[in-house]
Amino acid sequence: MQASNRISTLLSGGSDGWEVFNKAREMIAAGTDVTELTIGEHDIRTAAPILQDMHRAAMGGHTGYASIPGIPALREAVAARVTERTGVPTRPENVMITPGGQSALFAAHTAVIDPGDTGLYIDPYYATYPGTLRAASAVPVAIEARASEAFQPRAADIDAVAKGAKSLLVNSPNNPTGVVYTRETMEGIAQVCRAHDLWLISDEVYDTQIWESAHLSPRALEGMAERTLVVGSMSKSHAMTGSRIGWIVGPEEIVSHMINLATHTTYGVPGFIQEAAVFALNQGTAFEEEIAEPFRRRRQIALDVLASQNVVGAVPNGGAMYMMLDISATGLSGEAFAYALLEKHHIATMPGESFGSAAAGHLRVAMTIEDGAFEQAMKTLCSFAESLASAS
Repeated sequence: MQASNRISTLLSGGSDGWEVFNKAREMIAAGTDVTELTIGEHDIRTAAPILQDMHRAAMGGHTGYASIPGIPALREAVAARVTERTGVPTRPENVMITPGGQSALFAAHTAVIDPGDTGLYIDPYYATYPGTLRAASAVPVAIEARASEAFQPRAADIDAVAKGAKSLLVNSPNNPTGVVYTRETMEGIAQVCRAHDLWLISDEVYDTQIWESAHLSPRALEGMAERTLVVGSMSKSHAMTGSRIGWIVGPEEIVSHMINLATHTTYGVPGFIQEAAVFALNQGTAFEEEIAEPFRRRRQIALDVLASQNVVGAVPNGGAMYMMLDISATGLSGEAFAYALLEKHHIATMPGESFGSAAAGHLRVAMTIEDGAFEQAMKTLCSFAESLASAS
């Protein structure tokens, strides 16, 4: 007996750079002290008051089946938040609560793509994007954003492959690069979507982590609310990664279809987690800024370290908890450099190649450890790069 073609071809095969991450975890399991700058996991846990409210809700009996679209209070809270942050009037009927952002990405693509349709996405990309498209029985097509243009995708490049496609997936602030798309970039994306009748799926899970410029949701642009599905999550904004609580915002008719999908797949999110999410959202923007502040601080630490040398370059990261570093001056690929750094200095990073071919020759560094340790890791990384560059 064989697995279905859909499930057995989720991954494209070959090396994707994640072997470096796996090697680091093996070293840790064997007792080696490794500094991990790999995945986007906060170095703090979910705040105690949120957990206390979750406990209150669970002990209060909200442990049975919850409303599949999301409990009314949470849909209302998300709708109010989106309206306030984007200026786009949003009703609870435009919102479906999901088990995290990843579930929302799958639901969005399943809602707008038929088997065999083309789904577009930008390279560099979050690692699950092509697999999510394949899981929705789509044909994934990547559009390269150039390092020489600070990884801002060009409308002309999207337009060149958009004919016949059904959807485009974008992510700003961006993982892995930390780039925040400019208004010009977003306007160009919107123009292509309107011209080719594309659905736009906008992954905005890092919208509270903005260091420069401003976050612009493409749903707020002219003619885009009716063709945009926005993915959001509590994972990054409220350090609730393990709670698996996210949402999707879009036109009411499409949301109603996704509710049917959820009925036949996830069957919703536990009620006590949803109640805790309402509590967390009600803490307001000051709490979200508190969660984001360590990454703002560490970004500046990294920029100060990088300014003291001229081998490692930094991609302009206007947001998110990552920095993308250009290590091409060492003569190594991102993957080769990451392996060498791990072996010699026990510092684990993610090769740019883990996130697509456009980021070759780069590293993604997650700013997710204590300030002093992060500064020392950055200094070691730069010194190691300088030694390699001088030897080449």
